Amino acid sequence: MIDLHIGEGIEVVINWLTNNLSVLFDIIRTVLTGVVDVFEAILLFPPSYVAIVLFAALAWWIAGRGVGIFSLIGLWLIASMGFWEQTMVTLALVVTSALVALVIGIPVGIWASRSNSVASVVRPVLDFMQTMPAFVYLIPAVLFFQLGKVPGAVATVIFSMPPAVRLTNLGIRQVHEEVVEAARSFGSTDRQLLFKVQIPLAMPTILAGVNQTIMLALSMVVIAAMIGAGGLGGEILKGITQLKIGLGFESGIAVVILAIFLDRITQALGAGNE
Repeated sequence: MIDLHIGEGIEVVINWLTNNLSVLFDIIRTVLTGVVDVFEAILLFPPSYVAIVLFAALAWWIAGRGVGIFSLIGLWLIASMGFWEQTMVTLALVVTSALVALVIGIPVGIWASRSNSVASVVRPVLDFMQTMPAFVYLIPAVLFFQLGKVPGAVATVIFSMPPAVRLTNLGIRQVHEEVVEAARSFGSTDRQLLFKVQIPLAMPTILAGVNQTIMLALSMVVIAAMIGAGGLGGEILKGITQLKIGLGFESGIAVVILAIFLDRITQALGAGNE
């Protein structure tokens, strides 16, 4: 049997990247730190009771009265348990990571939908990204960006991007050929066909990808607490390592409430475009 040590080869590549692209990693770290800090400052600026009312009103407006009432009670419960600041830190990291994942993922999905060659190359990469255990992403992220929120954000971007690419590609490919032919027969250019016909018709599927990207980002941000990302994940990690069952349970409830809040709002946005 031939001994293959693929891990040693990957380690050599990671070490080479760390030694030769440190300037690039410093730039990425500086930019991501600035974006996360801005979102944290915005989310933590109003008093918690004002922010709770604003979030509940937003949920009511987008997803209806039931979600609005749930958001009001759920966010009040989070603040009452003393996890408001940690929840906003987690939300800032989720928003930053999801935005980066969508900014990269949706254009790649559009490109894959317009080229079978690109789709055939992208598909195995996405399979690799989705099936690799989430903890593995933390190792190169720490080597490139040290400990803290930035490696957590980078690992979260990689982990949460595949649904945005896959569902954008799928949504555009599912647009009926008759509709595409009709648009072409009226003289639509490729750009007009994409932005005025295919993307609007594919929007419910694309928004389903946005929903899944945000949900995966939230799950990964909690795991990223292991490398110093903080937030609710840090409280859960503290509960595990110090065997504080109450702390772990309360912070877990806060994560569930935040997940339901984000899920219902993004689902309502998708339903509104059907």
